[in-house]
Amino acid sequence: MKRDHRYVHGYSEREDVRLQDQAGVLAELLHAGVRYAAGERIFEAGCGVGAQTVLLARNSPRARFLSVDISGDSLRAAARRVRRADIRNVDFQQTDLNDLPFPPGSFDHVFVCFVLEHLSKPLFVLRRLKRMLKPGGSLTVIEGDHDSTLFHPWSEKAWKTIQCLIDLQARAGGDSLIGRQLFPLLKQAGFRKVKVSPRFVYADASRPEWVRGFTRNTYIAMVEAARDEAIRQKMISPAQWREGIRDLRRAAGKSGVFCYTFFKAVAVLM
Repeated sequence: MKRDHRYVHGYSEREDVRLQDQAGVLAELLHAGVRYAAGERIFEAGCGVGAQTVLLARNSPRARFLSVDISGDSLRAAARRVRRADIRNVDFQQTDLNDLPFPPGSFDHVFVCFVLEHLSKPLFVLRRLKRMLKPGGSLTVIEGDHDSTLFHPWSEKAWKTIQCLIDLQARAGGDSLIGRQLFPLLKQAGFRKVKVSPRFVYADASRPEWVRGFTRNTYIAMVEAARDEAIRQKMISPAQWREGIRDLRRAAGKSGVFCYTFFKAVAVLM
């Protein structure tokens, strides 16, 4: 992302906590099968505050990671998080994904998680990442799709708050519906062997850890963070926002149900 491209969720302490909660509850769902061999060099694009970095590095302790982000503050938070976890196989570098300084064939694998949705030119970035891979190397991409959100009890008012987030991200140059586009994007980027699998989150009262960790602390918290900007841009009134969030929180109640789809793609450079 270029520096003038706004990260729609913001850089607050609350967002840092949300990203940690998200990484923790989704660890097995999204990271299953992501293991790298000893001596391999992995490029993590857009590491943010390091929520995914810790999982990656811990799961592949003998691989070497270079984790980059455009935000210096985020990189410093990521480095602190990695140190606290006593992980020593990660290096950090401040880098713009639109202007990658690495020569062709620099890495064995590339990992991208919740990054493409924030880019104005995701195909351009994917092509640049492809150049950095060695022959036979892989690219793993994980993205969500906000339009896949299902919840009960249904509320048009609740959906309006979600639509505000979708529209804000689009106005900022991103695309929160990019999960469904991974297969065609990777094919257009020049990858021949592409496999995409949907990863479903389902939460009801019989799965309280998912209700707490995902419905409430990850998804609803993400929507709530859009409040001030949505109101400032006159997408919704303060009263409408309060009513919508109230209704959305019912999906995390005793009779509530929540479902969301992530898409995980693995592409190999032939």
